[in-house]
Amino acid sequence: MAEHAVVAEGVRKRYGDKHALDGLDLVVHQGTVHGLLGPNGAGKTTAVRTLATLLRFDAGRAEVAGIDVRRDPRGVRARIGLAGQYAAVDETLTGRQNLELFGRLFHLGGRRARLRATELLEQFDLVDAAGKGVGKYSGGMRRRLDLASSMILAPRVLFLDEPTTGLDPRSRGEVWEAVRRLVAEGTTVLLTTQYLEEADRLASRITVIDQGRSIADDTPDGLKNRVGGDRVEVVASEAGDLDAVARTVARVADTEPAVDAVERRVHAPVSDRVAALTEVARTLQDEGVRVEDIGLRRPSLDDVFLRLTGHGAAADAVPGLGPAAAGGSKDTTRAKETVA
Repeated sequence: MAEHAVVAEGVRKRYGDKHALDGLDLVVHQGTVHGLLGPNGAGKTTAVRTLATLLRFDAGRAEVAGIDVRRDPRGVRARIGLAGQYAAVDETLTGRQNLELFGRLFHLGGRRARLRATELLEQFDLVDAAGKGVGKYSGGMRRRLDLASSMILAPRVLFLDEPTTGLDPRSRGEVWEAVRRLVAEGTTVLLTTQYLEEADRLASRITVIDQGRSIADDTPDGLKNRVGGDRVEVVASEAGDLDAVARTVARVADTEPAVDAVERRVHAPVSDRVAALTEVARTLQDEGVRVEDIGLRRPSLDDVFLRLTGHGAAADAVPGLGPAAAGGSKDTTRAKETVA
């Protein structure tokens, strides 16, 4: 168990007649980013709240940082950090004042709180903005400051629940880099996210959950391989050429291809990727069939979602739910105050 930062076995949580968690199993290795993915309502946020001691589970066993969650919740709280969907920082204060305030809430004392704030400002590349009001920060800077405030006590395990929802690509990249630095320094991160690219870029292992249960656990590449290998994909220039494209792809791939008539797209799995692509391209050219695009495509995590859950990851979108429903700032603040 020493190499595991988080372990959950058969964890159950019921709300009336509804099972939010229905025998959840989860293992997170130390010093890694572990993604927790699933459609909206699958139990991701409930799992995080349970492991972070914000909710009491009804049955099963869970350990975080080697501490039994049910028997010693205080011990767990002293070893974790939690950041939710929305940054729980005070926009009327400067970045430094926010961190010093959280330090005092964690009973560090004035001098230690100031020293820790300085360390975190440097760690999260916020030194130049330390004296500015947080209301003037970009979205990425706010999220980095929120991550910094979750690291006041240098937790061994950090729970990130939808940390980049609503951020632009640049801000999202800043948060990703901050997470990578944390893991490089030894922190374990359990990440829930609605962005499959985020899980693909950050997580070394991913658990997919649905209806409160784990339905798959593997590396990102391992999950993609379950869907199948490389695919050759052709987009016809004209709808009338779809039949000719489909016949060619079927012959080369030796299987019935998938045809999207709306997008004029034909694709099928192939074993010898380069040879298959070359043969399809040459045959279509010889037959005078014009194509808009042709290429090889690897399965994506969205393909994995579709195969495992019956729908794409877009069904997991959180916007439209309130912060409390999505694991937002109220829970983040509660977690930070609880640890204090």
